[in-house]
Amino acid sequence: MASSGGEMTFWDHLDDLRGVLVRIAVVYIAVAVGCFIAMPWIFDNVIMAPCSGSFPLYELFNRIGGALGSTFGDLSTEAGFSVNVVSLELTSQFFIHMSATCWLALVVCFPVIIYFLWTFISPALYEHEKRGIRTAFLFGNIMFYLGVAVGYALVFPLAVRFLADYRLSSSIQAIVSLDSYMDNFFTLLLMMGLVFELPLLAWLLGKMGLLTRGFFTRYRRHAIVVLLIVAALITPTGDPFTLFIVFLPIYALWEGSALLVKPSSPE
Repeated sequence: MASSGGEMTFWDHLDDLRGVLVRIAVVYIAVAVGCFIAMPWIFDNVIMAPCSGSFPLYELFNRIGGALGSTFGDLSTEAGFSVNVVSLELTSQFFIHMSATCWLALVVCFPVIIYFLWTFISPALYEHEKRGIRTAFLFGNIMFYLGVAVGYALVFPLAVRFLADYRLSSSIQAIVSLDSYMDNFFTLLLMMGLVFELPLLAWLLGKMGLLTRGFFTRYRRHAIVVLLIVAALITPTGDPFTLFIVFLPIYALWEGSALLVKPSSPE
C-alpha cells in the first residue's frame, strides 16, 4: 500500500519483499516435492550413470579408440569399467535423498528465484541499468548451466574414472562410499558452474573499466601453461587426446572472456 504522497514507505517495501519471498518459497517447495518423488529415477539414470562403462563419454572414447586403434587410457566399455558405491551409514541414503532433492531444486529454481528478486528491485533502477542487468542475468544463467553440463558430461566422469581406479597399494581394496561420491558430485558440478561464470565476471569488470583485452593478450602464454596443468590434473590418462578434450573448454572460456571486454587501445 502506498502512502498518501504516492511514495511507498519502508513497511510497504517490507510487505512487497515478504510477498516475493513467499512466492519463491512456494515455487521452491513445489519443485522440491517433484524432485523428491523423481529422485530414485534420477539417481539410477543420471547421478550414478558415470559409474557404468556404458556412460556416453566412455562409449565415445571407445568408438574413437576403435577407429584410431587405441583405447585412450581404457576409457571404454571394453575395459569393463564400473564403480560399486556402497552406503556405509544407516541414515546415509535418507539424508542423501533429502540433500540431493534440495540441491537439485535450487539449481532448477535459481533463475526463477533471481527473477522474483528482480521484480522487487527493478522499480528502483533506471532503464539503462535494467538492460544491463537483464543481459547479465540471461548470460549468467546460460553459462552456469553450460558449466554444470560440461562438468557432468566430461569432467566428473573423467575424475570418477581416475579416482576409482587409483591404487596407492595393491593390498588396499577401493570402496566408494555414497557420501564421498555425492560430495564430489555436488562440489565438482558447482565448481564447473562457477568457473563458467568467468566470462560474465570479465564482462562486468570490463564495464567498470577494471579490465581490458590487453590483460588477456599479455598473460595468454601464462594462462595456457596454467590451464594445461589444470587439465592434466583433471585428466585421468596421459594421452594427449583426453588432455585436449579437458583443456579445450577451459581455454575457450579464457578467449571468450577476452572478447567480452574492450581493447586497451584501438585495434
